[in-house]
Amino acid sequence: MVDLKQLYESDFNLWIETTKQAISAKDFENMDWENLLEEIDDMGKSQKRSLESYLELLIAHILKLQYWHSQRKRNYKHWKVEVVNFRNRINRLLKRNPSFKKYMEEVYPEIFNDTVKSWSIEFDIPKNSFVELDRIMDENYFG
Repeated sequence: MVDLKQLYESDFNLWIETTKQAISAKDFENMDWENLLEEIDDMGKSQKRSLESYLELLIAHILKLQYWHSQRKRNYKHWKVEVVNFRNRINRLLKRNPSFKKYMEEVYPEIFNDTVKSWSIEFDIPKNSFVELDRIMDENYFG
């Protein structure tokens, strides 16, 4: 039997294939549990980072549509397309991971504030610009 721990360090793709075979064969005795658990944990974190990124980009494009007056005429349609695309990506992630809805609600205020802080460098955003999550996700709101 191949030593899965050594394989993990030397050929990650082969480690995945061999681990899948071991699971299919119910060969739990020779599993590389430590690395398998780490990879499962990383998969969840990666999905959450994707959700956060899409949410940040959605907020940024809505802020652009609302407040970046000097660029609006030239970029309006593009920004609207991006709003629709990022909402769709978020909704697909939520469909596959319904438990992410609670996570999104928890991180949303921080992501919104960070996005405002960043984009305020580029254009003026009023202090009272906060938009609730359900409104940001509403397809009729800047969509």
